[in-house]
Amino acid sequence: MAPPLIQLQDISFQYPGSEQMILDRVNISLDCRQRIGLVGPNGSGKTTLMYLLMGLYRAGRGRLLFKGEEVSNERELRKLRRSVGMVFQDADDQLFSPTVIEDVSFGPLNLGLDRKEALAVSRKTLADMGLTGLEERVTHQLSGGEKKLVSLATILSMQPEAMLLDEPTNNLDPATRLKLIDILNQMEIGYMIISHDWDFLAATCRDLYVVDHCTAKKSHTDSLHVHHHAHPCGEAPHDHEGKEQ
Repeated sequence: MAPPLIQLQDISFQYPGSEQMILDRVNISLDCRQRIGLVGPNGSGKTTLMYLLMGLYRAGRGRLLFKGEEVSNERELRKLRRSVGMVFQDADDQLFSPTVIEDVSFGPLNLGLDRKEALAVSRKTLADMGLTGLEERVTHQLSGGEKKLVSLATILSMQPEAMLLDEPTNNLDPATRLKLIDILNQMEIGYMIISHDWDFLAATCRDLYVVDHCTAKKSHTDSLHVHHHAHPCGEAPHDHEGKEQ
């Protein structure tokens, strides 16, 4: 069998100058077609785990592997990051160019495509995501949902083998959230998603890992499933807090 695309092997991590262990002897991997949801309390180490998978943090012990080979230098890190993209929790941390098309084409240009090829790939990526018309928009003037989708486009334009997404539904309106679910379900690559939105994970992921008490373990007891409810006037604005009459 082929090794996983990326893998943390017996990883332990604590921040420099701190005695508190964040992750201790963690083993987790992501393959090209896997769809993993990560859940756990705030501060449990979910984002730290993703940063370790991307080589943004260096572990105190353990190994980061890419396609079965240990990642131990900058050249190997660049190879990993060409194949695995990360969508940060805050889209403003990811978008930095004046216009959308410049942001989306930045990655393909860095991969060696000429400008014409990079623009063609970027326009196709936006079109495939239903974002045609945003190309010349000023990035910082986009809505929060548009920024989130464009930050995803900046990764997809590089045609990665897998992606890591940190809280992708934060502050999304319902329509954009549904659009994101549709985009993810149409992709043929693996991904790992941090989210507190269980319905979103149920709609996009197959496996669930729980990060807590310095560990990351596959859950064999929690089942990802979507909640539905129906009641009169369901289309009218309402809340679910019952009030005594």
